[in-house]
Amino acid sequence: MARLAATAADARRGVVRLHPEVLDALGLRSWDAVTLTGARVTTALAAPGDGPPGQATLDDVTLSNAGLTDGAEVVVAVAGVRPARRVLVTGSQLARASVTPETLRLALLGKVLTSGDAVSLRPQDLGPVAGLDVSDARRRVAGALGGSWTTELLTVVAVEPSGAVAVRPSSVVGWRDGASTADAPHDPTAVPLPEPRPVRPGPGPAAPGSAAPGSAPAAAQMTPVEPPVPVADLVGNTEPARRLLEWLELSLDRPELLARLGGSARLGVLLVGPEGVGKATLVHSVAAAVGARCVELAAPAAVALAAASERVHDVVGAARAAARGGERVVLLVTDVDALLPAAAPPPLSTLVLDVLRDALSTPGLALVATTAAPESVDPRLRAPDLADRELGLALPDLRVRTELLRRLLASVPMVEGVDLRAVAERTPGFVVADLTAVRREAAVRAALRGAEEIGQADLLDAVGSVRPISMSSSDTLQTGGITLDQVGDMVEVKQALTEAVLWPLQYPDSFARLGVDPPRGVLVYGPPGCGKTFLLRALAGTGQLNVLSVKGAELLDKYVGESERAVRELFRRAADAAPALVFLDEVDALAPRRGQSTDSGVADRVVAALLTELDGAEPLRDVIVVGATNRPELIDPALLRPGRLERLVYVPPPDAAARADILRAASRNTPLAGDVDLDVIGAELDGYSAADCSAVLREAALTAMRESRDAAEVTAGHIASARAVVPASLDPGQLAELAAYAEQRRR
Repeated sequence: MARLAATAADARRGVVRLHPEVLDALGLRSWDAVTLTGARVTTALAAPGDGPPGQATLDDVTLSNAGLTDGAEVVVAVAGVRPARRVLVTGSQLARASVTPETLRLALLGKVLTSGDAVSLRPQDLGPVAGLDVSDARRRVAGALGGSWTTELLTVVAVEPSGAVAVRPSSVVGWRDGASTADAPHDPTAVPLPEPRPVRPGPGPAAPGSAAPGSAPAAAQMTPVEPPVPVADLVGNTEPARRLLEWLELSLDRPELLARLGGSARLGVLLVGPEGVGKATLVHSVAAAVGARCVELAAPAAVALAAASERVHDVVGAARAAARGGERVVLLVTDVDALLPAAAPPPLSTLVLDVLRDALSTPGLALVATTAAPESVDPRLRAPDLADRELGLALPDLRVRTELLRRLLASVPMVEGVDLRAVAERTPGFVVADLTAVRREAAVRAALRGAEEIGQADLLDAVGSVRPISMSSSDTLQTGGITLDQVGDMVEVKQALTEAVLWPLQYPDSFARLGVDPPRGVLVYGPPGCGKTFLLRALAGTGQLNVLSVKGAELLDKYVGESERAVRELFRRAADAAPALVFLDEVDALAPRRGQSTDSGVADRVVAALLTELDGAEPLRDVIVVGATNRPELIDPALLRPGRLERLVYVPPPDAAARADILRAASRNTPLAGDVDLDVIGAELDGYSAADCSAVLREAALTAMRESRDAAEVTAGHIASARAVVPASLDPGQLAELAAYAEQRRR
């Protein structure tokens, strides 16, 4: 049932509030997108609410977009949202005349839209995205529309691709039959920097459709007006910055020395690092340190434009013109994998490579390209006459995250005694952009409760609502706040998993002191429905780990090389999000015994790729691999030897006491009559798995509803009827085989 939002904080923001248990049941975290189906279908951002589980609280605009009235029925489902390539909107004459496409994109950044929706210009400050400066967005819109900006509503005319889309920094946003961000000078929000800054246009030829002669090309960004971050203040990245500084000084200041020594003054660098770690910020800082001008080409924005070739020519031409005029220039190409993809490179790639090669022949010009996915970059970029040098930026560790938080919050009023290290310990895998989002979310939470200072609880709550950039993909496992303490019984299993998974990440010094390497991986096996996945969710929640979850068959692809590439990409993302847990569910489908498949060798190659990633030349750091299966005998034996999935943990079927605990946990929100004795019922459910026990309770509740829609409790009779409908699913033969396998491994 839907009802109108009662709080002003959600007004016109495209938000639906759901009970936390509903979010958990749907596998959602705060600010994930959901589809709402009423008289029409729309999308909104889901957030926790305080209403009952069966009630959705919608803001006024979302209620209207769904074609609902207060109290009507609404269907909520997980939304499949894709990044928007193009969004066209319409609005009042005042809005169309006053709000520029850049301001429009800034106001819509992070929102999910469907064609035909109404949307307000209020920025997404309840769940801000990385790269969005909310105060700047408010200032721009308010400056354009005056006091009416909070009530102005726009209509989404068209989106590309069709369906539900999310506005991203690279999205082209514009007015119907009017200007768009593809025609306007580049806006700094098009580059996902931790802190967007205003830019100063530089000289050079005007791009087609630019606002005025002499302005920067549409996909280019010149040196920031505000002083860049000093190189010494690049927390965690000072060593890569120092090396880049040395290379630039040699190339730009002492080309004759390089020539005399038989070298070349040509300098091309590929800067690699996780998204949001500060690659572009580092380049701006180093360029300023050597007195060079930084001309930036945002590759995703350039590719999104119709005249991408012209944009590339314009930006590179502006950089070459500045270098020929005697300036020292650093040409920065951000997210170069979008412009030069490795897989099926378009004809534009060859043109771009030729243009960059010609640019590097210009004295006084250096090239720096950045990427978060080096394996996805066209290998031709690494040719000796292009970007033949590579620098890597690491993910911030605990010490660096603590220092970053200290600097980000230095000018923010905080309650005395806030422990930033404790906050940093809760942010594994967070980069500086994520920590900036934590600061913004904490400020919103403090403001909503009327506080003048940010407290420890505000920061910790903000951490829980910000998903790190490295974990933004759909293959992440939602823990739902579950910990091992909430898992009944299984004492030995929980202890074994704690030792094999949590200890290597929590106590690396102890392993080093004893001179042993921690286990690389664990295989959890047992009959289906007995809680293997639930255990892994609880384990991740206890250790505050980032979890990447993959079903066995999801990595298999019919095209040669694609399955192996998917394995490499999975482990690269895990390394970026470390400390992380890679969960391979149904691993027997992913790594069967080699030589026995009929799939043209795909499974064999995937097994080989897995073995390489587990104990290859580059060892995994702070990454634990956990596989789950109910058919361990089908897994390739090479995967189970020491150094790989070396610890095998058997999850047995629940006994009578465990079944009673499972029934208690499953019925915590179900009113039970006084004649219901869960201990007795648990003892009677012999052969039932954990999933079967939960199914019995669900069927008992449905039985009560069939008798009366006004039923207020579930009785022992309802449970007895449910038992007749829900049979035990555990196969005695399979249980015997698994027990024998466990005994064999124990010996």
